[in-house]
Amino acid sequence: MLFKRDSGILLHPTSLPGPHGMGELGPAAIDWLDQLCEAKQNLWQVLPLGPTGYGDSPYQSLSSFAGNPLLISLDLLVEDGLLEKDELDIIPKMPPGEVVYEKIIQPRQALLQKAAQRFLYEAPVEGLSAYERYRHRERWWLDEFAFYKALKERNKLRPWSDWPEGLARRDPAILKDAFERYHDAIEEHKALQYFFETQWQRVRKAANDRGIRIVGDVPIFVAHDSADVWAHRDLFELDDKGQPTVIAGVPPDYFSSTGQRWGNPLYRWEVHAADNFGWWRTRMRKTLERVDLVRVDHFRGFAAYWEIPASEPTAIKGRWAPSPGRAFFDALKQDYPRGLPIIAEDLGNITEDVIALRDGFGLPGMRILQFAFGTDPMAHTFVPEAFEENCVAYSGTHDNDTVAGWFYDEGKASSRTPQECEAERKACLEILGSDGVQIHWTFIETLLNSKAGAVIFPAQDVLGLGSEARMNTPGVPSGNWRWRMLEDQMDELVRHRLRDLTESARRCSNVVKSH
Repeated sequence: MLFKRDSGILLHPTSLPGPHGMGELGPAAIDWLDQLCEAKQNLWQVLPLGPTGYGDSPYQSLSSFAGNPLLISLDLLVEDGLLEKDELDIIPKMPPGEVVYEKIIQPRQALLQKAAQRFLYEAPVEGLSAYERYRHRERWWLDEFAFYKALKERNKLRPWSDWPEGLARRDPAILKDAFERYHDAIEEHKALQYFFETQWQRVRKAANDRGIRIVGDVPIFVAHDSADVWAHRDLFELDDKGQPTVIAGVPPDYFSSTGQRWGNPLYRWEVHAADNFGWWRTRMRKTLERVDLVRVDHFRGFAAYWEIPASEPTAIKGRWAPSPGRAFFDALKQDYPRGLPIIAEDLGNITEDVIALRDGFGLPGMRILQFAFGTDPMAHTFVPEAFEENCVAYSGTHDNDTVAGWFYDEGKASSRTPQECEAERKACLEILGSDGVQIHWTFIETLLNSKAGAVIFPAQDVLGLGSEARMNTPGVPSGNWRWRMLEDQMDELVRHRLRDLTESARRCSNVVKSH
């Protein structure tokens, strides 16, 4: 099994504190690892690490292989001599606790471009040898992504399907001319990927040195406006103009009465199967070069997925369509014969075929304690007494309200009625044997003492924060992914309480002393 009484915290790097408007892969990331150590946590779960597109969502990435340059630590670039400290003053001072993307993206990008240009054109030649090795090693995805990014910028950030026809259809002669014309911009994007990879691997090594494994995240579907779809149109259900004919989503559920219309293009699974799922296998290998384990989002989509006609405004008029199922995971096992390092996000409409697929490959599923107290048909499976050892139990996920926000909701912060909120609150207190005081600690202690192989808590739940700290509200197109931790918010009192509860539950014995 992947887990043996492990415990950890979910916190995306954008949510780390720091002086430059958003979380970065610099000193705050290393400090965070030391805080995890002190709290005896040996898992750090993050959201997808790719460059964000629509709505700043990590689940709508411009690439399945690239890293997000916005996470690059500006302070480390200063240390490397690629930026001057006073040049960072162009980043506006932001209110603590929130990432205001629309105000910080442009100045950060200007600084990153300046650093890339200095690295490429002013650094000593001998200092570029590691970069040249990186460019050669990663050229199989890096060349296409950097080209796509340069073209997107020259086309006013419009989706690739709205570019001039020759670029959108990848006419060889037109691409050759564009490649020569935008050569410098292409190289700068490659340099930024090198910065990201260097900084991220430093963070990962620091985590592993402390006995902490990083849990990554792979969305099952990719964004239509991405280097993946532009470069591999044959792998996706598109029309002659490059537009999706059918799109991904989920039917009406706990989160939305009209379902969720994600808009991602669906796969031509028969094309993937003919290549023994080569694109997917390289995607997983690249992800697992950056993290130790990976949560596969929307696992049920590998058994069957909700297919929505692209012309439909909601997800209501979709249908279940078959996926490759076992053949897909058999192909992945060729690369991981000792066992797939995968957590199956098995939430939502879970049918027998989904369970059989998950259990057939021995994959741990997810159990969300917030779901144990309502009218969800699967509620009984989220009660701690029903947990199996081979599962990962959460107080909530990035898509949930915080525990405190959920508990104190009176029908205003969700789609629940006041009566439903009160009924769930009452069931929660009865099942957990709680008086409701500091309900977040009741959730944490309950999960720690369960038999789940691993338990993970969003940082907001460890801090006892309310709905104002929610990371994402499904179906709401803006205002998500903004929450940030304050400096010293995970204070000694919080760390030591979590440590004591974790030690009492006999978890995380392999965490080493912080550095």
